[in-house]
Amino acid sequence: MYIVDEKDKEYRSGDNGPKYLMRGPNSNFAIVQFTAGKDFRAHYHEIMEENFYILEGTLTIVVDNVVHTLTKGQFIHIEPKEVHYVLNRSDSVVRMVSTLAPFQEADKIEVDNPKV
Repeated sequence: MYIVDEKDKEYRSGDNGPKYLMRGPNSNFAIVQFTAGKDFRAHYHEIMEENFYILEGTLTIVVDNVVHTLTKGQFIHIEPKEVHYVLNRSDSVVRMVSTLAPFQEADKIEVDNPKV
């Protein structure tokens, strides 16, 4: 058992990207933030499934070339091998919860971003 305070962690890229509150041994848990115009390179996972729950803002996510727009309170589950591209096309900040499981140290295969 352990407790983590979000304020003690940092986003991967300054004020954007994931802020991991837990990495392994069984799953990852992160708060993710994207300011206007930021994105997350298209990728897929061989083993891990990924979930996003939108806390605030409007998120565009392309899964296997299908564009989805998610807003506060919505949840998306992404299966292994589904290519996903996450971006913030709005003028406001997007904050969301991200989980990945089962934990793998390296299970992210980047691909070319789709045209959106």
